[in-house]
Amino acid sequence: MGTSSLVSLGDLAWDVLAKPDTPLLSGGDTTGMLELSGGGSAANLAVWAARTGMPTTFVGKVGRDPFGEFAVRDLEAEQVTVHPIWTLERRTGVVLALIDRSGQRSMLSGQGADFLLEPSDLPLEVLHRCQHLHLTAWSLFSNPPREAVLEAAKQAKSAGATLSLDPGSFQMIMQTGRNTFLSLMDSLQFDYLLPNRDEARALSGESEPQAMLSWLHDRYPRAVIVLKLDEDGVLVGEPNREPLHVAATDDRPVDATGAGDAFGGAFLSSYLRYHDPRRAAKLAVSVAGWVIGRYGARVAGDWDLEQRLNQHHQEYP
Repeated sequence: MGTSSLVSLGDLAWDVLAKPDTPLLSGGDTTGMLELSGGGSAANLAVWAARTGMPTTFVGKVGRDPFGEFAVRDLEAEQVTVHPIWTLERRTGVVLALIDRSGQRSMLSGQGADFLLEPSDLPLEVLHRCQHLHLTAWSLFSNPPREAVLEAAKQAKSAGATLSLDPGSFQMIMQTGRNTFLSLMDSLQFDYLLPNRDEARALSGESEPQAMLSWLHDRYPRAVIVLKLDEDGVLVGEPNREPLHVAATDDRPVDATGAGDAFGGAFLSSYLRYHDPRRAAKLAVSVAGWVIGRYGARVAGDWDLEQRLNQHHQEYP
């Protein structure tokens, strides 16, 4: 088996996107937009890392059902190498994303097959050959799959890989307990942390981006902190360097589902190859802006996306 540059471990699911035309009333009915799309934070990140040029593998537990088999084929069509751990114990997960008029989404995540991952399921040969392992905190909020994720991080780091973490959900951080979650983060020894504004606030207790970044750097001085700030762009803090700010695009928000995952996949794809924070951040905000302007986390590419990627390559040949 060959080396995988990036392995994304965790959740593979289906997103049901719902944007009602009028407020939902108890017992009532209304019209609206409904879409079914491939999802799961770890799977989404793998897709966007692959779309932006990084050889990528997805590892996760998948229900042996028609939706699970289709989800795996969907990832493979994106040139992602898939290492599924099949199970009959639980069906492939479904996530309901309710989208408001501003494009912001609230999510209800069903606990699908991905939540059953055990340490004995881990493909050690994949983890020992990867150069980078990405984890999402959705795999830390309950056990299983928490023990499997901690073991995966240990195995990959012992083989020399770098590690990234997306904190996943400010609400789940609060429900888990801030101190409990921080202790889990401390045990991971990650090299890259990719929180959004709400997650950074929940972790740090600070309200201003610079203060959040400073707090996170004080606690994790060796990590690259990538603070996603929605319409305010991104702050990148590297160890022993001044923070770098890159502005967001001017795309009109339609649906924020998966934008953070797209950002993370593009950022890691670029940064792991070139170690240039500005280059990586500019690619990531461009990709995330494109995603925000469309429904779903993994919409098929179009002329606009191709132009953005081409423009980026011209700027950074």
